[in-house]
Amino acid sequence: MTYYDVFNGDADGILSLVQLRQVQPRDSILITGVKRDIELLKQVPIDGSSNSSGKTITVLDVSMEKNKAALQAQLTDGADVFYADHHRSGNIPQQVNLNANIDLDANTCTALIVDKLLNGEKHHWAIAAAYGDNLISVADSLAKTAGLSETEAEQLKELGVLINYNGYGESLDDLHFEPANLYNNLVQYPSPFDCISDQHSPFHLLKNAYQSDLKKAQSAVVVNDDDTLLALELEDAAWARRISGVFGNQLANQNPDKAILILTQNTDSSYRVSLRAPINNKQGAGDVCSQFETGGGRAAAAGINNLPQTELKSLLSLVSRFYG
Repeated sequence: MTYYDVFNGDADGILSLVQLRQVQPRDSILITGVKRDIELLKQVPIDGSSNSSGKTITVLDVSMEKNKAALQAQLTDGADVFYADHHRSGNIPQQVNLNANIDLDANTCTALIVDKLLNGEKHHWAIAAAYGDNLISVADSLAKTAGLSETEAEQLKELGVLINYNGYGESLDDLHFEPANLYNNLVQYPSPFDCISDQHSPFHLLKNAYQSDLKKAQSAVVVNDDDTLLALELEDAAWARRISGVFGNQLANQNPDKAILILTQNTDSSYRVSLRAPINNKQGAGDVCSQFETGGGRAAAAGINNLPQTELKSLLSLVSRFYG
């Protein structure tokens, strides 16, 4: 039997897998990448054996809609596929070798889906992931119900945000840790608090780097600022690509009635776009971004990998109309 673990390189994807493999250890081949690298399932080889006992694939926190062709190819090839996600799914194949756990609710994430399936055995990791996915009120509630102190909740929040921050970049060269390496490091800690207390863990390196990048982001160019939409532009630089997503989350929390749009210049002069729906109206972000060729996402947060500059006005107008 050959096992593959396919997962998003952000906090939700990594911490979903941490939970699973701490409860269900497995020697697997890891397939992941930067946060925006979501067509990951096509990297799993097709062996043409049609032998369901030969290959098992776990897919976490990547849109089924964006992996539809590769998923169908694997199912036809006889692979057993476990799929957990909260992004746009499209039509879910009805095949016996697919175990689909899809929840599109704007107030959940993949790690919380996995948490339920594992009956909360690694609940603190799931809470950290929810914080990292900017489900702040949900995570706060879960932390309180779990009996965590305010200090402990803040620690999980910081860890989740830092892991999420690490996933943003145009390529792996932009990241402080390759996601597979970060997963391999984190999975060794029985709980997130063990990671935080270890002065040599990724938590402390990421904390210093995050603070440095965030300081630079304060000089972002304001493209639009009204009652409906706050849009900012960051330069073409590794630090800007790293900070774009978590910076958008921070602004969304500070401006709960506004949509937040972070534009980061790509090397080809196009824009990498991060869209956050208003915290008080968490819907439609994925639908908006999916109208552009390289766009997609979920109800509360979405993005576009390569937006031509000529389409920027169209995007700004669309977002303003949608949330206005």
